[in-house]
Amino acid sequence: MALVVQKFGGTSVADADRIREVADHVARCRRRGDDVVLVVSAMGKETDELLRLADRVSKTHPGREMDLLITAGERKACALVAMALHDVDVPSASFTGSQAGFITDTNHRNAKILEINPHRVKEAIAEGMVPIVAGSQGVSADKDVTFLGRGGSDTTAVALASVLEADACELYTDVSGVFTTDPRVVPTARKMPTISFDELLEMTAVGCPKPAMRSVEVARTYRVPLHVRSAFTWEPGTWVVEEDPEMEQAVVSAVVPDTSEAKVTVCGVPDEPGIAAGMFRALADAGVNVDMIVQNVSEDGVTDISFTCPKDEAGSAASITEGRFAGSDCTVMTDDSIGRVSLVGAGMKSNPGVAATMFETLATADINIEMISTSAIRISCVVRADDVDRATQVLHDAFALG
Repeated sequence: MALVVQKFGGTSVADADRIREVADHVARCRRRGDDVVLVVSAMGKETDELLRLADRVSKTHPGREMDLLITAGERKACALVAMALHDVDVPSASFTGSQAGFITDTNHRNAKILEINPHRVKEAIAEGMVPIVAGSQGVSADKDVTFLGRGGSDTTAVALASVLEADACELYTDVSGVFTTDPRVVPTARKMPTISFDELLEMTAVGCPKPAMRSVEVARTYRVPLHVRSAFTWEPGTWVVEEDPEMEQAVVSAVVPDTSEAKVTVCGVPDEPGIAAGMFRALADAGVNVDMIVQNVSEDGVTDISFTCPKDEAGSAASITEGRFAGSDCTVMTDDSIGRVSLVGAGMKSNPGVAATMFETLATADINIEMISTSAIRISCVVRADDVDRATQVLHDAFALG
């Protein structure tokens, strides 16, 4: 008998038929002898609908009230899944994040988990029930409902699996696992049976949408066995594993496209100690998530600095930067027509020539590189947004990932 935490995303519980499918799956797992704990996201696009409704009634969006509103979708889905389970003779009980013992900080809209006291969840398991926990929510030290942010249900599931010492955490979604690239861009993309935590972290950091990066970080830190799989086919998916130092690693495991970022360029920055530090401190204090950074060679005592950030933060980043250099000769420009393509692979650490092959492949395809950043197992290039799909295709072919 195993204890398994299963998380179902919005598409997996999008309507009544999908909820009944989930209930039937849980019933099968129970007949197999497993204890199951569920974590459920809001149905379909309900979170987006709630955000649109908030826009129609308010311009201020108080954080406390927004968290209470957004988390209503998960609570609704939990109750419906519990009802469907009762209909297939599986005793169950739904819990809000606070009832499940999730204590968070006070950062509304993007709260962090501080601790989990899952005594009610454990009691339900001991009584032979299936606990159903509302994803992406908790309660702050101030006793307010908090929202863990987009993708927070993945984090809820992994964190819960850790404290319950579950045998596995299964993340069910609308794709059958982790692929070598986006199958919509490259139809020959291959599902990977396994991937290391480090590789998946790099992939999620540069644009892979599922699972949420925070959940992979938690899983790696607490060594939670992670299984990414489909709620539509129920087939085995991709297991996320610790890197085996004796296993021969693929040089490149995946190509990750991303068009979610914009570039901000500051021209004429004085080349003096502390200038860049002050600018990026101001951006950090405002919550702007800066990614790639490039500084040009100084000429005549000034330089140019470019950085990327999420598109929805580019306007704020430009305003903050302009404010830092008000009264100077600096100019600030934004460009939201960029994209990024990244190679990820644990084998890069011991195989030279990956960067050269990447640059040669893009050059042959007449794709210009505007920025480059690297880590031990990743190389990312900023290109024009219109070139991202083609860059993904030629790189996927160049490294024979299909």
